[in-house]
Amino acid sequence: MMTRKLIHSFIGLILSSSFINLAHAEGEGLELAWELTGLANPESVVYDPRLNLLYVSNVNGGPNDKDGNGYISLVSMDGRIINEKWVTNLNGPKGLALSGNMLYTADIDEIVTIDVDHGRILNKYKIDGAKFLNDVTATDTGDIYVSDMLTNKIHLLSGTTVTTWLESDELEFPNGLLFTEDDIILGTWGKMTDGFATEVPGHLKRISLKTKQISDIGDGSPVGNMDGVEGNDDIGFYVTDWMNGTLFHISAKGEVTTLLDLDQGSADIELVLKKHLLIIPMMNDNKMFAYKIQH
Repeated sequence: MMTRKLIHSFIGLILSSSFINLAHAEGEGLELAWELTGLANPESVVYDPRLNLLYVSNVNGGPNDKDGNGYISLVSMDGRIINEKWVTNLNGPKGLALSGNMLYTADIDEIVTIDVDHGRILNKYKIDGAKFLNDVTATDTGDIYVSDMLTNKIHLLSGTTVTTWLESDELEFPNGLLFTEDDIILGTWGKMTDGFATEVPGHLKRISLKTKQISDIGDGSPVGNMDGVEGNDDIGFYVTDWMNGTLFHISAKGEVTTLLDLDQGSADIELVLKKHLLIIPMMNDNKMFAYKIQH
């Protein structure tokens, strides 16, 4: 059986021409496949290969408002809403991660677990002191990591136990999280000055799962207010800049290329390698784009 690392290498080899083309010029190699309207501040999207559909978190209001307005939508792979309010009674659901038949979302100060086969909330894990839970990533073993943006923490849900896995100013207001074999790739927002504004924007970092060592990807130069992070070391990483609406490609060595200039609010993306699709929720515009990655 091929290991996860070998599979990544194999996929990277097959798709190399596509991703190399993407790195040459802005927008080159990306073609708009569809645009979906009718969402309500969509923040995150994740693909379910078993059911061949997308889960989309809708904040539907202020991102930190405990108003009960948040919900999860089901969306088809050709950009149609299957069930607008599939799971409701959430507040400000943001990052999503899928592990088996369990969907996890970060909801302000709670990690919410959802049974996808029945479309119902199973548990809500309250995290004391949490202020702005943001992105979620799942490991192969089912451990769930959640960024706590305003407190410079990353929390871990393992089984039914929640702990603070890492706390450090080096996290620089952590947003996007991506599990890759031995590490977590982190998209930092940058050091905030007034509200969510930053004097020094963020960049990509790597965190060792074994040692918790934090290192820069590249030379640590500012890139943007990082949000969604997708990809792997073989093909590089696709990263959104929420404040400026930019989509970047960042190689494993830290080489940065601008791919798209979108509106403010480009949020937590999903990369579906087998379908050559990159899906981008536009939080401020209540819509979602899907781009076909061309060979």
